[in-house]
Amino acid sequence: MTHHEKHRAHRVGWLRAGVLGANDGIVSTSSLIIGVAAAGATQGNIIVAGIAGLFAGAMSMAAGEYVSVSSQADTEAADLEIERRSLKANYQFEVAELAEIYESRGLEPGLAQQVAVQLMEHDALGAHARDEIGISEIVPAQPIQAAFSSAASFFVGATLPLLVAWAVPGPRLITLVAASSLLFLALLGGLAARAGGAPVVIGAVRVTFWGAIAMVVTASIGKLFGIDG
Repeated sequence: MTHHEKHRAHRVGWLRAGVLGANDGIVSTSSLIIGVAAAGATQGNIIVAGIAGLFAGAMSMAAGEYVSVSSQADTEAADLEIERRSLKANYQFEVAELAEIYESRGLEPGLAQQVAVQLMEHDALGAHARDEIGISEIVPAQPIQAAFSSAASFFVGATLPLLVAWAVPGPRLITLVAASSLLFLALLGGLAARAGGAPVVIGAVRVTFWGAIAMVVTASIGKLFGIDG
């Protein structure tokens, strides 16, 4: 009988990037809009500030993700090159080193040696990358793709409160932008939690709480240093 367990760890990469980008888009743009509105700005100035924040934030997310992924790729490539040289210079030492790792994880010395030998005969660099360095897969990093994905998710998240601010002028703007943004954040947190197999309510509350804190802080600053301040 075949039994297949449904794991979700493979979703961590894209889930993290998508949620982080969209969450930042909603929180930063709604907070910016609320802060500027609380300062007494006109709707036109609020929209301009929101659009500027949207594009600035998207570019910042793209640049940050590109640098982060590129740096990680450079570090992994350097570690793999060190391992290649070590395998070429002293293969038997690397076998013993890998066997020692398996032994520390609970295998008997003889079995650990056999496992190390067989895995290295199959893929020596892959075995050391996985079990010594901690690189689970030797795959080329894609910083450009990561940058575009992060920027796109931020753009989508930021567009939501901006559309509300554009559609609802006047004294209700702050209330409706805040309420709709918190709703968006709750939905985002719940969906992310469900996709990752975590409790939906906890995921929604966690994201919404920090979004509310950000909006309260920026609204207070806008009120304090605003036109009428």
